[in-house]
Amino acid sequence: MKRPGVFSLTLWAGSALSGAALAAGSPGPTPGPNSPPIPAPQDRPYPGVIRLSVDASDIERRIVRVREIVPIVGDEMTLLYPQWIPGGHAPEGPIDRLAGLSVRTDGRPVPWTRDPVNVFAFHIDAPRGAANLEVDFQYLSPVRDAVGPIEVTSKMMDLQFIETVLYPAGYYARQIPVQADVTLPDGWGYAVALDGASGPGAHVSFKTTSLETLVDSPLFAGRNFARVDLDPGGPAPVHLNVVADKPDQLEVKPEVLAAHRALVQQAYKLYGSRHYDHYDFLLSLSDDLDQTGTEHHRSSENGTDPDYFTDYDKTPAGRDLLAHEFTHSWNGKFRRPLDLWTPNLNVPMRDSLLWVYEGQTQYWGYVLTARSGLWSRQQALEEIAIIAATYDTKPGRRWRPLQDTTSDEIINPRRPMSWRGWQRFEDYYAEGALIWLDADTMIRELSGDRKSLDDFARAFFGVRDGSYVVDTYTFDDVVAALNAVQPYDWAKFLRSRLDTAGGPAPLDGVKRGGYRLVYTDKPSDMFQAEEAQAKTADFTFSIGMALGKDGVLKSVEWDGAAFKAGLTAGVKVLAVNGEPYDPDALKDAIKAAKGSSAPIELIVKTADRFKVVRIDYHEGLRYPRLERDAGQPARLDDILSARK
Repeated sequence: MKRPGVFSLTLWAGSALSGAALAAGSPGPTPGPNSPPIPAPQDRPYPGVIRLSVDASDIERRIVRVREIVPIVGDEMTLLYPQWIPGGHAPEGPIDRLAGLSVRTDGRPVPWTRDPVNVFAFHIDAPRGAANLEVDFQYLSPVRDAVGPIEVTSKMMDLQFIETVLYPAGYYARQIPVQADVTLPDGWGYAVALDGASGPGAHVSFKTTSLETLVDSPLFAGRNFARVDLDPGGPAPVHLNVVADKPDQLEVKPEVLAAHRALVQQAYKLYGSRHYDHYDFLLSLSDDLDQTGTEHHRSSENGTDPDYFTDYDKTPAGRDLLAHEFTHSWNGKFRRPLDLWTPNLNVPMRDSLLWVYEGQTQYWGYVLTARSGLWSRQQALEEIAIIAATYDTKPGRRWRPLQDTTSDEIINPRRPMSWRGWQRFEDYYAEGALIWLDADTMIRELSGDRKSLDDFARAFFGVRDGSYVVDTYTFDDVVAALNAVQPYDWAKFLRSRLDTAGGPAPLDGVKRGGYRLVYTDKPSDMFQAEEAQAKTADFTFSIGMALGKDGVLKSVEWDGAAFKAGLTAGVKVLAVNGEPYDPDALKDAIKAAKGSSAPIELIVKTADRFKVVRIDYHEGLRYPRLERDAGQPARLDDILSARK
């Protein structure tokens, strides 16, 4: 150890030498030359029409073949593969699945160079006098889950134009015209929001549209296909387009169809407008195709279980999906946060207002699902109870404010997490919904129940009926619109809930709505439905863990009883109190431990080791419910009631 005096002198001398070296220039490497410049997007028309041909008929190998004819502008061109994906809020463009890239002019090869910094950009020196670039490549759709979400099966596909296009840098996406055509498997039905579909057999051509509209218009196709009118005679056609693994899964009972039609009408009553000339719900019923949920302006991608219609009474879990994605046509696609809108698909997005974009959409998804009859009021209350309990007990709220979670799509684009409850992930959805329930009931209370968040929705999202030109907004715009409905310090109301860590969960909306969160020893029907859909046995609110059907832990709650016993996700439970594991055996053990001092004893396997784990927990089974509070008006009941 150096003596203090010597250390101080050395430090001073080092500082002086560093200053001199900096003044004179220091030895060592210096940066190399910059990469070729990539033209920034400008709001100017692209001089020409890109012709895009997509052959998606190779469903056995899931290879999508692409050919583009791109008019040449200047001697040097940069083609971009989409990086920032609308609806994904993240730089998750699957550039790794682009292969076989070939560029030609008049049949002659033209070299291309990938940018060494921005790997989504390809630089091309165009030969003088050539009119077009002839671009060919393959999009290699995942053939197994380990590669990515399954987009193509032997019976259906979710074709994303955003994954099958290269486009010229230097232009706003809305200023680049594209004429697209698609080849599908013979005999397949299809649906897409693009206009002007035509063509012989499996070959379909579309009217010229902007790149912005093209990439916002996925195509669902399938061997078993049905199309249902959800708004006969309405101001704009709205259809439910369904692809399924089996023909009988397409059958919709009249009362179920009526609820889906009511969803459209309840949305119109809420917003008082529409922002499309036609709208297509794209719905896949399959265990094989990725069960996605993604918004678009004139359509939405929705994937759910094969028995969605055929076993409808037993499948309420996730039934809010259609309402959520439909709401996005107003909130997210038409009205969009200013910092989330970008001029093309390779300019970085900023996600700071996702608690409005996704959080309020989550709220209206719950509300419209109940108002339309897709859920009963009781089912909606049970779902809200689960959400309330989740954030009432979420440990990550102690250190991480909700606002910070709006960066989650960029930090972690939905990869598995070891401690999700502690790390937090995408909480701007459901915790955001609780904040908007809080705001709704606050408006009602302050106004003597004369105003509500419905008035905000109509004033903020319902403007410019019939237009689908994007209208951006800021935090101040949201606050001003709330104040126009009901004066209050809405900026403080929102920021205190968004920026504070360690405070209580935002459950005031539940209380002001006339209910209180309680826990019972029996699960609600909705809780059981969500367990069945996820194929889990969920003991999150008791011992703090959830197990898959094979006894493998899917999650362990930070600081819960299972966590304190040393358990982690991935551990397999083999036995409970000396008996072979099954969910009922674990339930019985939790019941037996209530009020006693004996721990719950598990035999578990982790990697190649076996061990005995003792969980010190004695509070019994706990499942969330909402209990009516007669001391408050039943505002939540009114929020969930259909509008006449």
